[in-house]
Amino acid sequence: MTAGTDTARVSTPLRSAHPPQLRLLIGGDWVAGDGGPLASRNPARPDEVVAEGTQAVPADVDRAVRAARAAARAWASTPIHGRGAVLARAAAALEGRADELGLELAREEGKTLAEGTGEVLRAAQILRYYAGEGDRAAGEHFASPRRGERILVTRKPLGVVGIVTPFNFPIAIPAWKIAPALVYGNTVVWKPASTVPLLAARLAEALDGAGLPAGALNVLIGPGSLGTELVRHPGLDGLSFTGSTGVGRMLAGEAASRGVPFQGEMGGKNAAIVLADADLDLAAEQVLFGAFRSSGQKCTATSRLIVADEVADELLARLTARLDAWRVGDPSDPSVHMGPLVTASAAEGVRAAVAAAEAEGARVAYRGQAPDGDAHDGADAPSAFVPPTILEIPAAAAGGEHGAGGGQPASCVPSRNTAWREELFGPVLAVRRAGSVEEAFALAEDSEFGLSAALFTRDIATALEAVDALDVGILHVNSESAGADPHVPFGGAKKSGYGPKEQGAAAREFFTHTTTVYLRG
Repeated sequence: MTAGTDTARVSTPLRSAHPPQLRLLIGGDWVAGDGGPLASRNPARPDEVVAEGTQAVPADVDRAVRAARAAARAWASTPIHGRGAVLARAAAALEGRADELGLELAREEGKTLAEGTGEVLRAAQILRYYAGEGDRAAGEHFASPRRGERILVTRKPLGVVGIVTPFNFPIAIPAWKIAPALVYGNTVVWKPASTVPLLAARLAEALDGAGLPAGALNVLIGPGSLGTELVRHPGLDGLSFTGSTGVGRMLAGEAASRGVPFQGEMGGKNAAIVLADADLDLAAEQVLFGAFRSSGQKCTATSRLIVADEVADELLARLTARLDAWRVGDPSDPSVHMGPLVTASAAEGVRAAVAAAEAEGARVAYRGQAPDGDAHDGADAPSAFVPPTILEIPAAAAGGEHGAGGGQPASCVPSRNTAWREELFGPVLAVRRAGSVEEAFALAEDSEFGLSAALFTRDIATALEAVDALDVGILHVNSESAGADPHVPFGGAKKSGYGPKEQGAAAREFFTHTTTVYLRG
């Protein structure tokens, strides 16, 4: 809290109880929601409640937007170095509790302990990056064709910005949206995923405790319908969203109907291409990491593998040998490589999609082991665990409406198979074989999405060709498709993204607008 704020404000974000009692943050006050009960459960141990509370209701959206509007002018007029100092203090707070919060993240979302701790530290890194924004260029200077005049391009915040975030990176994705929003002088109304509310509260309490003024950040925990209420609010000046394609398109339409700037990071169906000259040990390792870390619940996860015919059997053998040592279980156990999906219902959806893909002709090339109660056997309580699964889609079962036809190689027929086309958001890898580099690139492009891709080759000319041939927002050469550094742009091409990119200097394009100043003495 900043000095001089109202001493009547409630300053405790979580009631000291076990499990922690969640609160909303509105206008600087931590308050209970007036909606129905909310319980965040450990997907590895469904009987264990990680945190609980009550949800926000639509009236809270109006209260939060009004609070953000009331705080907007004072926060925007705070020097950017002062705004950055708040982010730096919040980063230090997260770093000091990284192990503790990493365990909470593992228990709440299902990510392994190492990944959970790493994500907390990544959130701190993002806050620190934007904390230094005051030391970077703040605008542009152009020459004027008129004597005695200079042309300056300055930047101003949008105002009140809505932020809607998903479950899969419950602290890192919010950090890479909230940090630039705040440092550029916006105030924020944030609706996190209701499946991971504890980590949302932890990020909010770090920022609140770092001296963020009342109303600069408001947090609403509740159902997805709150996002629709938020984008429809007349006091909103912009909305940044990460989540499913369907929800993103709906929110983008609502925003467009009101002339509200929208930034959307949506679906992905990311391909890894392994060519005949690739280092197969490196490729097997990186494809495994890309496909199965975080149980495949990354928008940048590798969900399609395209491999040259002549090395396909060898690569798959190396990949499955690594998976044989891949342990699936309770993510709080440091020896576990992969935890559960975020909920049992999410796991049920992935299992149904795998069954559909098999019915459409896909062949199970590998299915790992999951803990007891995997629920393939019709157990009463479906499990959130899904084992690592590799499905090979033979060319004959590609499912193109017209067969190969037109002189196209059979391997290059567009596939209608569920595992090839749909974002399953689970540990499932669909494989197809290619007879040439051209076919491999064509198969990679066989998707409406264009978020990320990985290419494994030793040939620099092929790598340079891929830069032009693959329509994606992020291209990795000889590394996994997942991963994003905070100082460079992040976002997709085609139907994976909408509006300006995120992170790095690109974030400024969304969270600010320009004023061109013609300055004459």
